[in-house]
Amino acid sequence: MSDVKNQGARPFRILGIQQIAIGGPDKQRLGALWVDIFGLARKSTFTSERENVDEDICALGTGPRAVEVDLMQPLDPGKKPAVHATPLNHVGLWVDDLPAAVAWMTAQGVRFAPGGIRPGAAGHDICFIHPKGNEEFPLGGEGVLIELVQAPADVVAALG
Repeated sequence: MSDVKNQGARPFRILGIQQIAIGGPDKQRLGALWVDIFGLARKSTFTSERENVDEDICALGTGPRAVEVDLMQPLDPGKKPAVHATPLNHVGLWVDDLPAAVAWMTAQGVRFAPGGIRPGAAGHDICFIHPKGNEEFPLGGEGVLIELVQAPADVVAALG
């Protein structure tokens, strides 16, 4: 049973899985399985000192139904965030209206990670739901980091 207030007034839709992010100490080893064996295509790379990440952005499938698979290694294994410490780093969900979703979820008691809405590695606006709730915002990912990703128009049309 849900404790969500005004559930019928949800001003957004979760459209589908946008990505999974897998971390390890060496993204080349991750690529040996995901790219060389499974056949995923490398679309681009992303490096961020702030997020302590060097990642290859791969695609599983094509078009608006493609799922992004990010293969990540830390720039510095001794710094945070430790993108390699939890092998399944996070799950990304397409959202049709990210600002409305964040505002509504915050009002429902969802805890967001610091950083707010910002451009993500693949060029879409993103934000993260914290893996743990706290006293002020009791709803979190129950140990899982969840990325909300603003879906572009073609994805909204295909999945909405």
